[in-house]
Amino acid sequence: MLKFVKLLILFSIVISVMGCGYQPSSHYVKNVFDESIYVEVKVDPSEPENVPYITDELRKIIIQRFNGKVASKEKAQNSIIATYKGTQFIPIAYDKAGYITRYATIVKVEFDLKDKNGKNFHKIITATSQEGVSESALYTSTARILSIKAGLQKASDEFISFISAKGANLK
Repeated sequence: MLKFVKLLILFSIVISVMGCGYQPSSHYVKNVFDESIYVEVKVDPSEPENVPYITDELRKIIIQRFNGKVASKEKAQNSIIATYKGTQFIPIAYDKAGYITRYATIVKVEFDLKDKNGKNFHKIITATSQEGVSESALYTSTARILSIKAGLQKASDEFISFISAKGANLK
């Protein structure tokens, strides 16, 4: 009986999801990109250490979220060129002595895309994350890096939403 109830619940969920017209973002991305996509990340000379993270993040997006393949420039019809424009730190909280205890990290990434039809898109994404400051210099340095990565992750998520929206409009 318990197996039947579980099966009935699972069946109800499947019917509900199918009935509402839900489509995963990878479905809409196929309207924008073919399977193989070229990825290039341009460096901000002041922060070259963050380029590998955003390069890896874009490749993960293509493989995991877009169900695509990263290809060489010569073999791919589509391209994503991301220009990491750097990071800005803005103090947002101070202690009684006037020392910074919390700051906002603003990350800016510029995307230039070429879709499967040869159409070009341009999108600038600015993402913000917040981090506290510790009395330990080592932790503060680690918190800075984690805050930049959190901002880059938010920019990547917004990029996925942008591509999915473009794909839904092309349908």
